Amino acid sequence: MWSLAHEQGIALPTRDFWEFDRMVTVSDPRGVPDLDSLDRIYHLTELIQSSPIAVERSVHAAIGGAYRSQQITTLELRFNPMKRNRGGERDLDHIILAAIRGLDRASLEYPQVRAGLILMMDRTFTVDQNMVVVEKAIRYQSRGVVGVDIAGPRPSGARWDYTQIREHVELARDAGLGVTIHVGEEGGAHGVEELGEVVDTLKPDRIGHGILAARDPELMAAIRGADITLEVCPTSNLLTKALAGDDEVRETFRALIDHGVPFTIATDGPEMMRTHLRDEFELLLRIGALTEDEAVAANYRGHDVSFIGSRTPARA
Repeated sequence: MWSLAHEQGIALPTRDFWEFDRMVTVSDPRGVPDLDSLDRIYHLTELIQSSPIAVERSVHAAIGGAYRSQQITTLELRFNPMKRNRGGERDLDHIILAAIRGLDRASLEYPQVRAGLILMMDRTFTVDQNMVVVEKAIRYQSRGVVGVDIAGPRPSGARWDYTQIREHVELARDAGLGVTIHVGEEGGAHGVEELGEVVDTLKPDRIGHGILAARDPELMAAIRGADITLEVCPTSNLLTKALAGDDEVRETFRALIDHGVPFTIATDGPEMMRTHLRDEFELLLRIGALTEDEAVAANYRGHDVSFIGSRTPARA
């Protein structure tokens, strides 16, 4: 990231590498005060990656790094192309094609890895902007785009209406793309309402986080009944204060298991969170959140529910 910024002549807020490192990662072991603080970290990394060459190199490096350091063989990379084109200064198709080139290069170097791209919508975007993201995902489905997602801060912190992207989700699903939705990580009562709305109206294949469901047996039953898999990121949830500590992590996982809610384990960005997938599993085993058999099952499930190779592209 440091080198990419300098190669592009980006004026960074510091000339000291280690200070920069603290700016683009959750470097404080106490985490961040809230998700808005995390979004500020994302903003800087998105700025640096806002060029075709930076996107290509980032995708290629992420796939190669995951395989070399963790032997990850199934990897979905998700990013918002509109947050990497400098507000329209860069052509959106060039940004997406750069990511595809990075994917293609990595597939040649690491043929053992199944990798795909998930294009992200954003809660701060208009309905039309989010539709553009979905249309681009469909356009490049045959080139390695495997799904769509939505994340980002709530505008003004208010409850977000997920029904406004119902058409977007249906269009993506009809085209054969996988659908995952970031929801139910935090937000108290608002977060629980949003999670219920997503399960009832959008019916995604997967949900990013969704940990608030552990407080609501009826919601867990609905998720199980809809065969939705949660993507749970323990370290991220601890660092963002979505879960207060090890005890709450353990209680959350035991509730999901007791109610038969399917879940996978993820990192939410290993570089930013200073973690790896192995670290996540080691944490869960150490604190008694999962047994070894449950950890193995969650790992296998991650491969099984991946969007890579699991969809049939729409016919022209």
